[in-house]
Amino acid sequence: MNEDFNYKMELTPEQADILHGKSGETMAKVMKTLVMYGEAFGATKMIPVTSEKGHLVTSFGLGVMKPVYELMDKLIADGALSKQKFSVDPKPLDPKVPSDFLKNFVFNKFMYSMQDQYDAQLEKLGLIDEKSYTCTCYMDEVGNKPKKGDILSWAESSAVVYANSVLGARCNRNSGIIELFGSIVGCVPYFGLVTDEGRKATWIVKVETTKKPEAQVLGSAIGMKVMEDVPYVMGMDKWLGTELTDDACAYLKDFGAATASNGAVGLYHIDKLTPEAVEQGESLITEDAQVYVIDDAELQRVKDSYPVMWKNKDAKPKLCFVGCPHLSLAQLNEWTDKVAEGLKKSGLKKVSVPTVFTCAPGVKEKFEKTPAAKKLEATGVVLSYICPLMYMNNPLAKAMPVMTNSNKLRTYTTARYYTSDEILDIITKEVK
Repeated sequence: MNEDFNYKMELTPEQADILHGKSGETMAKVMKTLVMYGEAFGATKMIPVTSEKGHLVTSFGLGVMKPVYELMDKLIADGALSKQKFSVDPKPLDPKVPSDFLKNFVFNKFMYSMQDQYDAQLEKLGLIDEKSYTCTCYMDEVGNKPKKGDILSWAESSAVVYANSVLGARCNRNSGIIELFGSIVGCVPYFGLVTDEGRKATWIVKVETTKKPEAQVLGSAIGMKVMEDVPYVMGMDKWLGTELTDDACAYLKDFGAATASNGAVGLYHIDKLTPEAVEQGESLITEDAQVYVIDDAELQRVKDSYPVMWKNKDAKPKLCFVGCPHLSLAQLNEWTDKVAEGLKKSGLKKVSVPTVFTCAPGVKEKFEKTPAAKKLEATGVVLSYICPLMYMNNPLAKAMPVMTNSNKLRTYTTARYYTSDEILDIITKEVK
C-alpha cells in the first residue's frame, strides 16, 4: 500500500508504517492525503497533534454532501476514528428560532435532511457530547481550550485565529476533512502557522482612532488589507489594556472572526497583550513589514464600503442575529442588561424586531440558571445554540431583510451589518 507513492517528506517510522498500510488501507489513505496536502505547502515533516481535544467545522447534515457521509461510514467501519474527542461547529436548526412552514420544509426536506444521520456518525467518530456544538469551543463552559504551544488540527476559521492569537496554540487554517484526518492519525504537516517563521508578522497595523474601535469593523479592515498575512497590531493597549481579561478576550473573539472572514487571517499579534507579543514584542515583526494606519476615517470608509444585499435597501428588518461567533457568558449578560434598559427607556415591553442571541449549549445552560435568563426572555429575545450562517443559507431566509452585528455573517450571507449600538437602538424602539 502506497509503496509506489513518491514523497519527499521525512516521516517517522510509525508514520511511514501507517502510510504503507500496516494500520489498514483506510488509515494509509488518510496519511497519504495529509502527506500530499503538506507537500503542496512545502512541509518537510509531520508533527504530533498535542491538544487534548479536537474540533470539526462540518456540523451540518446537508443532503448534497453524500460523499462526506460515505467517507464517514468508511472511516467508522474500518476503525479509523479520531484519536481525540472533539467538539463541532453549531447545529443549523433550532425550533425556537423564528421561522415558518415553508422555511422549515426547505430546511428539513431539502437542505439538512441528513442531520440526524450525520449527528450519529459524529458520535461514533469521537464527538465529546451533545453539548459540544459551537464555534467557540474554547469557552470555559465548553471545555475545549487548548494550552499555549499545543499543536491543533482544526479548520473553523474563527476558532483557529482565536487559538493561535489569544491562546498561543498552533494551527493552520485547514479544510473540514483535513482537520479530521489530522485527528485520526494524530499528526499534521509542519508548515505555515505551526512554524516559528510562519508566525512572524509581515504587517504593522497602527490603530490611531479617537475612540475604541468596533471590534467587527477593525477586524474587517485588517482582514481585507493583509489577507492571509500575519499582522502585528499596535495602539490597542489604550482600549484593551495589557491583560487578557474576559472583556478583552470577547473583543478579540469578534475582532479575530472578522479578520478571518473578511480576509484569511489565521494569526494576529496585539502589542503588549497577546502571549507571543508580550514575550517577544516587536522581534516578531519582519524587517520588510508593510505598515497600515487605521484612524476614524479609515474605519468609516471600510464600514461604508459594505454592500447592502437586501432586495429593498429601505426595507424594515424582519430578523436580527447577534452572536456569530457565539456570545460569551459575559457578553450575553451585557446584552441582556442593555436590551432591558433600552426597552424601559422607550416604554416597550418586547423587542420591535424578532431577535436571536446565539451561544454555546454550555453557555446557554449556565445562563439559564441565572435570574438574567428570565430578564432576557421577558424582552422577547430568543436564546439559541444555532449557527446563524447555516440558517441564512436557506434561499427563503436569504431573501429576508436580516440584520446582524457580525461581519462574518455579513460576508457569507445577505445579512446587513450594523454596529452593536445601532442594533440595540433599532430593536429597542418602534420600527417606523
